[in-house]
Amino acid sequence: MTRRQGTVVVVDDDRLFRRLLANGLAEAGWQVEQDDGSATVVPRIAAMAPDVVLLDLNLDGKSGLDVLRELSATRLDLRVIMVTGTEEVATAVAAMRAGAFDYVTKPVDFGVLEASLGRAAESLRVERERARQRDRGDGRFSFLETRSPAMQHVYDLVRRVAQSETTTVLIQGESGTGKEHIANLVHQLSPRREKPFLEINCASLPEPLLESELFGHEKGAFTDAAERKRGLLELADGGTLFLDEVGEMAPSIQVKMLRVLERMSFRRVGGTEDIRVSVRVVSATNRDLARAVEAGTMRRDLYFRLKVVPIDIPPLRRRPDDLAPLAEHFLAEFAAAFGRSFRRIDEGAMRVMRAYEWPGNIRELRNCMERAVLLHDGPELTAEMLQIPSAMDGSGEEAGGLLDRLRRIGEAGIPEGGIDFEEIVGSVERLLIRKAAEKAGWNQSRAARYLRLNRDKLRTRMRNHRMGGPSAD
Repeated sequence: MTRRQGTVVVVDDDRLFRRLLANGLAEAGWQVEQDDGSATVVPRIAAMAPDVVLLDLNLDGKSGLDVLRELSATRLDLRVIMVTGTEEVATAVAAMRAGAFDYVTKPVDFGVLEASLGRAAESLRVERERARQRDRGDGRFSFLETRSPAMQHVYDLVRRVAQSETTTVLIQGESGTGKEHIANLVHQLSPRREKPFLEINCASLPEPLLESELFGHEKGAFTDAAERKRGLLELADGGTLFLDEVGEMAPSIQVKMLRVLERMSFRRVGGTEDIRVSVRVVSATNRDLARAVEAGTMRRDLYFRLKVVPIDIPPLRRRPDDLAPLAEHFLAEFAAAFGRSFRRIDEGAMRVMRAYEWPGNIRELRNCMERAVLLHDGPELTAEMLQIPSAMDGSGEEAGGLLDRLRRIGEAGIPEGGIDFEEIVGSVERLLIRKAAEKAGWNQSRAARYLRLNRDKLRTRMRNHRMGGPSAD
């Protein structure tokens, strides 16, 4: 039995062509409706409520571009794919700027059409799911879409550890990888979700102030203590306390935190009374705490108390399959926030994003998309809008960073923490392929000659790195 794909309306004034498309799509699992594109086409489409509309650019007595504009004005929940002649590509591009999701040319290659329909349906599914999350009010704490096995493992750990009320969690990862988001998920999925989730950055406050913020203080405990203050541990009773950058905590405070984890009790600064609480402690760090233990800046006993369940978040550069869904997620988020009409990211922009290392990880990607959406409008996000190094110029910043890494390894050897061999080799390969492709104008045959590879090997490597290119000959 063919799997149902969704509903598509074929709008074309050529009856034979319309039927041929409809029959082929029905065999592929689509529920198909047909329309000849006459004056009342837009209200008829609205009544059908399809997922995708295949719209011919040249209708009898009516421009497909006009129909597209009318559909866009109705804000119907659908995607439009234009069907054009090969000589009308420039007009098709204008149609995409007016809100079309994609276009295909006549004679229609059915494989190309199916791929375009699949992308349109997936785009619509993601948008509808985000809308459902916004309606439920829990979008902030949702699992961001991932295709990365490493992140799927992270989410599996989050679900399992959330079932416990007290297990401590240590979230480890580079700056910007989403440690706070994961901490929030642990809390929101746990039985403590109705109680407070409080957080503090241990690197942002001097030792006396951090101590007071965590444990509170009694009136007169120090010069500025004009009245009693309850600390975060007290205020988070029944809920979760998130200690960000826990590796920066001073040794004296580490001793007190160890007591909290062992006994669930503490004293305010200047106090004599033990205060009992029930708090789950979730910590995060971008430092190597095992090395900090060896260096004597982190207590070994506290380290093991904090990392009952360690969760390691991989950097974005090791999650290449997640780049597109994350970018699309942020594009939709900011388009809605700023009232922009962006609906997709073009292949050139995706190629630039895949080539970039993203040292700031998801935070940098989110900021990049926010800036692009704020300063431009859609419906299509292009490479020129991104303002990331490889998009703005060919200055070799990426190559320089790569050479610096290799030079450090050459001078100092392999560090104790090891290196990511596949990531480094992949970066070299991506860089060389992109430079050759750019020199060849993305002609794959010429690029292969520059690299002394045969074309099939080059194409395989480009597919592995998800690098596009206009031509093969």
